[in-house]
Order: sequence, then C-alpha cells, then structure tokens
Amino acid sequence: MSMMDQDILKVLYTQEEIAARVKVLGEQMYEDFKGKNPLFVSVLRGAFIFMADIVRACQVKSDVEFIAVSSYGNATTSSGAVQITHDIQQDISGRNLVVIEDILDSGNTLSFLKQYFLTKGAASVAICTLLDKPSRRTKVITADYIGFTVPDEFVVGYGLDYCQKYRNLPYIGVLKPEVYSGE
Repeated sequence: MSMMDQDILKVLYTQEEIAARVKVLGEQMYEDFKGKNPLFVSVLRGAFIFMADIVRACQVKSDVEFIAVSSYGNATTSSGAVQITHDIQQDISGRNLVVIEDILDSGNTLSFLKQYFLTKGAASVAICTLLDKPSRRTKVITADYIGFTVPDEFVVGYGLDYCQKYRNLPYIGVLKPEVYSGE
C-alpha cells in the first residue's frame, strides 16, 4: 500500500478494468479512423497516461499533439474561464482530430476546445474522454468515445489529479473528502 492509497475512499475502476475498456475504445476508433490519419490531441496534464494507452490501442497511422489549458487551478470545480497555456504546434487544416481528455465534467474545456479547433480549420473533432460525469455538465456537449460514466465524486488516479498529486495511481479512485476539503 502506498502513502497515496491511504487517501482513497474507494476504488472505482481497477487497472485491469481500465486496460480492458481502453482496448475496446481503441478498437472502436480503429474502425472509425482507419485510412484517415487522425491527429490525437492530448489535453495536458490529466490525459497523458490515457492518451499513451489509447494511441497504442488504436492501431492506425496517426500523429500526436498536446495542448494545455487551465480552468481549475488548484480548485475542485471549474472556474468556467478556459485559458490555453500551451498550444498545439502544427497546422490542423483539414485534419481529423481526436481530442483525448481525462474527464468530461462541466463541459467548459471540451466545448471551448472543439470550437477552437474547428475555427483553426480541423475537418472534424471527435472527443474521447476517459471519464464522463454528466451530473456536472453546464455546456451542451457529449463525447464520441467514453471510458466510464462516473458519479459526482472527486476522482483521482490514472492521470487525474488533486493539486498535481495522485496522477500516478494505476487505478481510478474516489479521494476522501477530508483530503480536499481541508478538514
């Protein structure tokens, strides 16, 4: 047991369950994108582990990019204002993009990014999210590929963090409220 495990209330998805779901998503994307040379765009930092696994599971000729945005800071809820802190480095005109995100929560970030990429000339923008939390949605947006639908609890692990910690847990767990509420 690691020191981080002590802060976890319960495990929602094990390492094995995540791997099995990623394999299924990769197979679905393979069918949808074979012959299309998609550009996978990871939303940093939370999606980097998921992105690595997805691009390996989806065996199509593709390219990868990274974009960093901020709407949370160290808070547990989105501020609603999305800022790009690191932009993609290539022309996306006419490209089929697959935005890889760790969690679709309020929808602010993905709604912003989808419009941003379409404005920059992307032919299409598909969204793949590891976790979907529809109970928190404030924007009308849905993902094309969803790993798991999660309840309205604070989740960490497999790339998801709280104050930049817990990303390296191999599973997705619910963080104990006392960890983030300052009690």
